[in-house]
Amino acid sequence: MKLPILAYGTPSLRKKSVNIEPDYPDLKKLIDDMFETMYASVGVGLAAPQVGLNIRLFVVDTSPFAEDYPDGKGFKRVFINAVINESSGKEWAFNEGCLCVPEVREDVMRCETIQIDYYDENFVFHSETFSGIRSRVIQHEYDHTEGILFVDRLSSLKKMIIKRKLTDISKGVIKPKYKMIFPSQKKHIN
Repeated sequence: MKLPILAYGTPSLRKKSVNIEPDYPDLKKLIDDMFETMYASVGVGLAAPQVGLNIRLFVVDTSPFAEDYPDGKGFKRVFINAVINESSGKEWAFNEGCLCVPEVREDVMRCETIQIDYYDENFVFHSETFSGIRSRVIQHEYDHTEGILFVDRLSSLKKMIIKRKLTDISKGVIKPKYKMIFPSQKKHIN
């Protein structure tokens, strides 16, 4: 089932998410629905807070980047209760977007490599290091579980330039290509 995505300006997007247990209700269905929603929205990652659940869960599939970033090929994962323990390497810019902030893309600086602990969809623990596009997408989705949006990582000048677009998104003055809930309207659009 495709889930509606919360738009920029929704207060719950700013809350830090909580860990979940293996017996979280309908976890498998939620994960399946998140992947379906992500693919239907043409995203490469989706975090539970984006669909209104303040839990530490996100999904990624970097395959769409495989042509330009070979390390993205076949990388599809579920991250539960993730903790980034270390970020390292040179920061690099990448033009990011977000399903919560449609029609806005900006260069964001992030570290090349991360070390992350997480549980997969079967609640098997992993402690891994990721670099490149995998690291980039994971960091973006992880930020959602921390109540951070990619626009928070922009310079003050960039934020001023896109302020009108962000206001329009929060008011629902846009036409997204997928289901969204806008804070000012408290209903599904599209």
